[in-house]
Amino acid sequence: MTDQEAAKATTFDVGIVGAGPIGLEMAVALKHAGVGCVHLEAGQVGHTFLTRWPPNTRFFSSPELVSIAGVPLVTVDQEKCTREVYLAYLRGVVEQFDLKVNVYERVLLARREEEGFTLRTSTRCGERLYRCRRLVLASGGMAAPNRLDVPGEDLPHVSHFLGDPHRFFRTRLLVVGGMNSALENALRAWRAGADVTISYRRAELGRGTAKQHLVAEIGLWVREGRIRFLPETVPVEITPEHVVLAPTRDGHPCEAERIVQPADFVLFSTGFVADMSLFEQLGVELDGPRQIPKFSPETMETNLPGVYVAGTATGGTQTLSLIHI
Repeated sequence: MTDQEAAKATTFDVGIVGAGPIGLEMAVALKHAGVGCVHLEAGQVGHTFLTRWPPNTRFFSSPELVSIAGVPLVTVDQEKCTREVYLAYLRGVVEQFDLKVNVYERVLLARREEEGFTLRTSTRCGERLYRCRRLVLASGGMAAPNRLDVPGEDLPHVSHFLGDPHRFFRTRLLVVGGMNSALENALRAWRAGADVTISYRRAELGRGTAKQHLVAEIGLWVREGRIRFLPETVPVEITPEHVVLAPTRDGHPCEAERIVQPADFVLFSTGFVADMSLFEQLGVELDGPRQIPKFSPETMETNLPGVYVAGTATGGTQTLSLIHI
């Protein structure tokens, strides 16, 4: 990006990156305050729910806790809302406040200038340039799956997203993982008629932090033999016909006899990673393997003046040592 290009960029008071719930709530607050902003989203409004959550997934949190911008979230059955209901709710918020969100416009490059920041974006029609005096990064924490880099992880029958559970009907499915997403995915696939086996590197599912109703329900079907559980195992090789599992000790693979588990499909439910590249480009200080941005809890401003962080991006990425998966 040349200085001449940057000089031609349209200037705004604030730039917002990300149009999930927090990004939208930020846009509403700025509009109420009369602050001009450019709002950029690499996908669609609510992109994480649209692409990462399976159809009809229910929230763990109540509607009151996931509502934004003072707009009540009302469900027909007074229960926790589904992915589809929440996406409709977010669309309603955008319409109600007439928010201008530049969807399918990815920020490729962010650069600090003397009096603000310059952003280069990519759209299907080409690249665009913007300048803003302040920048809010609400880019979330689920940009990509947390891969284990197991040989065979890229085979066609291996996935990191549940999608529609119907695709596993009357097939042998190996679910890898033992926390909330793994337990919920295993239950939904089993109810859709899959023959489900769970491989988890720990001895107990949930490890005390998963939702207890999921742990209890999985535990019931495991005890009755309807879902198989292979504790203290981890995949070390995937083939079209089976998965080779290594026993673990303290969460790590150990030298012991391997298990060959037949599987028609393999579903990794091992968390997600955030895209912290914009933070890095701008020079925001990132701490530890999770790349947690340094920021003030009072103002949400990072160590880089004028750059703020909001939402789940405050926790960095979910990437952890394999021992924590």
